[in-house]
Amino acid sequence: MPLKQMHPTFQKMNVVSLSCRFCDNLVCQRGMKAILLADTKVELYSTDFQPQGAICSVGNEYSTANCKCMIQDTACLKCGNVVGYHVISACKPCLQSCNNGHYWMFHSSSVVGMERVDFTGSHVLLWSDLPSSMAEEERLLEDYYNSLEECCR
Repeated sequence: MPLKQMHPTFQKMNVVSLSCRFCDNLVCQRGMKAILLADTKVELYSTDFQPQGAICSVGNEYSTANCKCMIQDTACLKCGNVVGYHVISACKPCLQSCNNGHYWMFHSSSVVGMERVDFTGSHVLLWSDLPSSMAEEERLLEDYYNSLEECCR
């Protein structure tokens, strides 16, 4: 879901980086704290793009007892532990609920979240601050890490 179409409530959410709890591998730079639509007692993290080079789909597709969404587990590419799942096909009740449009989920028990700051380093980054394309996000992150590298020399 493009950021401009995202509900204003979600645009005000903090952006978090997610690392695998088992091996500390960075698995996502565009995370958001979320709740499971089918069971609002379950807290997790979500993202809008598949994190490239960090996770992969494992196992067969399945649905849960709480809803009819078709999902598939995802695992950390570094250690192989399951860290979340991908919603392959959302069910009608979930689509009709107020949602953030994210289909890549991470279990709170499998990842560690850390709030990201903007490029000045002084403010927590909000979802409304993110570029709407992953390519632009990757370019900005690369520029940021290059500036850090030059600063450390």
